[in-house]
Amino acid sequence: MEAGGEECCLTPLTLLILCTNGVMWWYRGRRGVSWSLALLLTGVMLSALVCPGCWVVLLVSVVCSLVHFSAGREEAVLPAQGRAVLITGCDSGFGHDLAKLLARAGMKVYAGVLDGSGPGAEMLRTVSSQLTVLQLDITDVNQTLEAHQLIKSQIGDTGLWGLVNNAGVLGFTCDGEILPTRMLRKVLQVNFISTVEVTRAFLPMIRQAKGRIVTLSSVAGEVPFPGFAAYGASKAALNLYFGAMRHEVARWGVKVALIQPGSFKTKILGSQEEWAKVQEEILRTLPVEVKATYGEEYISSMKDRLSNMTAHACTNLEPVLHDIKHALLSESPRLFYHPGPAAWALPFTQRFCPTWLFDAIFKKLVLNHG
Repeated sequence: MEAGGEECCLTPLTLLILCTNGVMWWYRGRRGVSWSLALLLTGVMLSALVCPGCWVVLLVSVVCSLVHFSAGREEAVLPAQGRAVLITGCDSGFGHDLAKLLARAGMKVYAGVLDGSGPGAEMLRTVSSQLTVLQLDITDVNQTLEAHQLIKSQIGDTGLWGLVNNAGVLGFTCDGEILPTRMLRKVLQVNFISTVEVTRAFLPMIRQAKGRIVTLSSVAGEVPFPGFAAYGASKAALNLYFGAMRHEVARWGVKVALIQPGSFKTKILGSQEEWAKVQEEILRTLPVEVKATYGEEYISSMKDRLSNMTAHACTNLEPVLHDIKHALLSESPRLFYHPGPAAWALPFTQRFCPTWLFDAIFKKLVLNHG
């Protein structure tokens, strides 16, 4: 194709710029006006340098950068005061830090914990009068009912503004054939079934407030990580269920958001002692033929995955907390949030790459890395 007397590969360059701008789009919620202007200037210069005669490419870059400029502007944020939120799984990790963050911001926070007398619960009780700690094992229907009755008696006709489904378990990272069925059922029960039951219990109060449902999913719910078959299946189920629910509850003004973090260091990974017990159960109950196929050395090495994951996990939980708060209080929350390193890159690559290419990239970046 001729453009200004010079040969120009319009389609590849246009696609390159669109992809680059698409990647940057993911960061629009955290970048200010100055960043958007920088994108605009960079896009213009790159287009001019790479293909100076192709005005169409230049125009595409300018338009995309202007979209970033518009999307990166200050968003309208709702006031935190006077709004109530229930967060599950607040003993530690995301839920614990989020409960403190939102209470200090002025929200009325109900923090559900698995261990009401544990150190996490005791610490939360000292944070603020805005924070109420609830004994809430989400797999216990009676505890869910008690929490529902307490919250309803305190918030009255105002309704519950937000529900953050944070409680979850990892289980044990091992091949799907080896994972004990007992643990598979537990992971699905906690991460999916019980999360859905809690949501259904509190949905009338959320509908009353025209509020928000925010659910912690995972990159493993989109990308099939070896060793995470059960955990990934439970998170994939959440993605589909709450994706459908987003359409179903929109008629009442209720908004639904999914948070898909990358690798962050929380206590969901468990401890070496817990993993050693599961490994012992696997070696004791696995059929002889299967045990011989995999070998005891391979099965015993699985507990080392905990050390590998812990070593490479991000310790700064701020990106996740920022996105959850945005999903709760932004006037225009998104359906999916991808906080953390590679949280969007791996699903994006899997979605648009040929399978053989994705497998090669995945093996190089993830499997060999561990």
